[in-house]
Amino acid sequence: MGRMTWWPAVLCVSVALAAGGCKKGPSSSDSGTSTPTDSDADTDTDTDSDTDADSDADSDADTDADTDTAITPTTTGDAPLNTVFIILLENHKWSDIDGNTKDAPYINNTLLPQAALALSYKGGNNGKLHPSEPNYIWLEAGDNLGIDNDDDPNKNEVGSTDHLVTQMRNHSPEIVWKSWQEDMPPNDCGVNSKDLYAAKHNPMAFFTDVTDDNSYCSSRIRPYSEFDSTTVAQYNFITPNLCNDMHGAFPECTFPSIEDGDTWLSNEVPKILNSDAYKNGGVLFITWDESENSSSDDIGMLVLSPKAKVGYTNTIPYTHSSTLLTIQEIFGLTPLLGDAANATDLSDLFTSFP
Repeated sequence: MGRMTWWPAVLCVSVALAAGGCKKGPSSSDSGTSTPTDSDADTDTDTDSDTDADSDADSDADTDADTDTAITPTTTGDAPLNTVFIILLENHKWSDIDGNTKDAPYINNTLLPQAALALSYKGGNNGKLHPSEPNYIWLEAGDNLGIDNDDDPNKNEVGSTDHLVTQMRNHSPEIVWKSWQEDMPPNDCGVNSKDLYAAKHNPMAFFTDVTDDNSYCSSRIRPYSEFDSTTVAQYNFITPNLCNDMHGAFPECTFPSIEDGDTWLSNEVPKILNSDAYKNGGVLFITWDESENSSSDDIGMLVLSPKAKVGYTNTIPYTHSSTLLTIQEIFGLTPLLGDAANATDLSDLFTSFP
């Protein structure tokens, strides 16, 4: 289904950088398109294997994908971006989702008309990172830091302090962050996988400067059941459980797994879109960790915000480094982390940035 092209020029506001550099997104006139098309490159394979079970009744009653409240960007779009939500889903290329109104009616019929879409978006290291965990680490540090498997933090702990949430902690004033993890056991900082909770999908739990301070860690890494859109943090990293993130392949999950994730989004995303934090300078990023089977497949990135170009699609090449860079720019964090210094930010998807 065609999507309209957003015509006005983008105002890009550069953040002063103490070290490194960044590429601002090209103008919409160079890359904007009204009809999404997949772009393919080289090939790679992924064998992401997971073992977890049991589910959580975190969601509210099912919401009709055709009747959810739409955002109204013109009423609140003047506020600068100051609150970030990111929902990370699992193991699907964009072509699995696009136009699939049977399994993903909410994404296709409700979210896409409200969103700006980055069509040529790939995971870490230009889509070449597999399995899941290295991609989550990449979103936090701009690098997978040598991690190439899905082991829990007790085997893959990282001593580096060069990562996003520690920059937020050290910023003056401190930027409050939360990692919201569905079905995570409370009060263990998310370091142990259990049932449908997977520690590999909780990147902050791998960094010892977070987990060694139990009081700090326990206040920042919380079960998603505690998420309250009226009292959100400034940076909110949200991971559904292994059914609701579209990973699937467990007895509790629906087949195909896309349906579980789409239903979860239909229940949870309206809570964010209707919050004051979102309406006054908020942005919601929705993407997938990887395409699972090939580095050539685009996974897509949906951006919803009062400042987003509603109904707009571009084909600018992006990766997880682009998202990390964009978050650093929104909060004025330096130096740029890892490959974020080489990335193109997502500013082309906004009417003004940040």
